Amino acid sequence: MTVAPSPAVIAAGSDCTAAFRAAYENRYTWAPGFGGYSGRCVWEQGDQRVEGTFTVGADLKAQVEGIENEEIHKAIASQLWEVCIHRVRRSFEQTHGENTFTAGDTDAVGTEVIVGGKNAGDRYRIKGDVVTMVHRHIHGTVVTIFTESTTDTGSGYLSHTYSSQYADPASGAARGGKSLFTDTFAPLAGEGPWVLSERVVETEAFGETPAGRQVFRFEDLKAHS
Repeated sequence: MTVAPSPAVIAAGSDCTAAFRAAYENRYTWAPGFGGYSGRCVWEQGDQRVEGTFTVGADLKAQVEGIENEEIHKAIASQLWEVCIHRVRRSFEQTHGENTFTAGDTDAVGTEVIVGGKNAGDRYRIKGDVVTMVHRHIHGTVVTIFTESTTDTGSGYLSHTYSSQYADPASGAARGGKSLFTDTFAPLAGEGPWVLSERVVETEAFGETPAGRQVFRFEDLKAHS
C-alpha cells in the first residue's frame, strides 16, 4: 500500500501561483458543447411548498416557469444563475492573468493566497488542490466563503457544504446573517454533466431578520442534446 505524500507547506512570502492554479483548475466546470438541461423546481420553507419548471439553455441562461410569487421565482432563478456562472470554463489566464499570488500563513483551513495586481485585496486559502476559502471584493461589498466539504466528480470538485458571509469592505461589519449551504449534485443521465439537484440554505438571524431555512430541489432532470 502506498501512502500519498502530504502536500508540502508553501513557505510564507513565496510565489504560490502554481499551487493556486492547480486548485483553480481542479474546480469542476462544464465542458465546451454543454447543451443545457431542464426539469421541475421545488421551493420549500417551513410548511410552504411551491413547484414549477425550469430550463437552463446552452447559453447558460436560466428560465423559471409556473411560479407566480415574484420573490420565490427570483430566489429559484438566482440559485440556477449562480450554479451556471460557477460552471463556466475560463482559463486561469483569462481569470487571473493580471494577478500575482503570494503565500501567507498556513492554518487548519489551508495556506493563505494573497492576491496582488488587478484584484489586490482579495485573498484565498488552498489545501491540496481545493480552494477552501474565498475572500473577494464584489460590487462594493466583501464576500467570504469557507468550503467545509466537497463532492468529487472524477473531473474536478464541487463544493458540498460551505458558508457565506457578506461584510462592509471598510469596517468589516457584517451585512446580513451568515448563510450555510449544503449542495447535492447529480450527473445527468448517470454520466454527466453534473448539475445541482438540491440546495439547502440556512441563514442565521441578523438584526430584525429572523433565521431562516430554504430548500431548493431540481428534479426530473433531462439533458438537452
